Amino acid sequence: MNYFNVGKIVNTQGLQGEMRVLSVTDFSEERFKKGAELALFDEKDQFVQTVIIASHRKQKNFDIIKFKDMYHINAIEKYKGYSLKVAEEDLNDLEDGEFYYHEIIGLDVYEGDNLIGTIKEILQPGANDVWVVKRKGKRDLLLPYIPPVVLNVDIPNKRVEVEILEGLDDED
Repeated sequence: MNYFNVGKIVNTQGLQGEMRVLSVTDFSEERFKKGAELALFDEKDQFVQTVIIASHRKQKNFDIIKFKDMYHINAIEKYKGYSLKVAEEDLNDLEDGEFYYHEIIGLDVYEGDNLIGTIKEILQPGANDVWVVKRKGKRDLLLPYIPPVVLNVDIPNKRVEVEILEGLDDED
């Protein structure tokens, strides 16, 4: 079974079993809602167990969650640094033009016929996502996911067409 990362437990929160999670999903309200089932993976990316969300709230840049039947800090402290993942069959269908992170990471980025690099990471600094493109012999390129820059995303052919606007590539 395939699993996809939705968050990382970065710390405990108080004494009542709450955990601070750094979300890496655009669907945190759905992924961390009460009753949602997620898989817990350790630091070595080994499956540990399936957990059910008992409560969820937002606080600053974090999602604060609690697992069902784990209502004390002693029960959850060992999970610091663990990842939360969703099973592939629990993924929802997306609208046209929407993609899951795992579909984007690893795609080759082209400007015309020129291969620029490969998407290695997606950042969420604010208004729009930023795709980090790993390039050979150059620093990573940060591309904002906005219409004038990202022209076409072709998942089946593992290809993204872009236009690098003036000022985006500081090495040119």
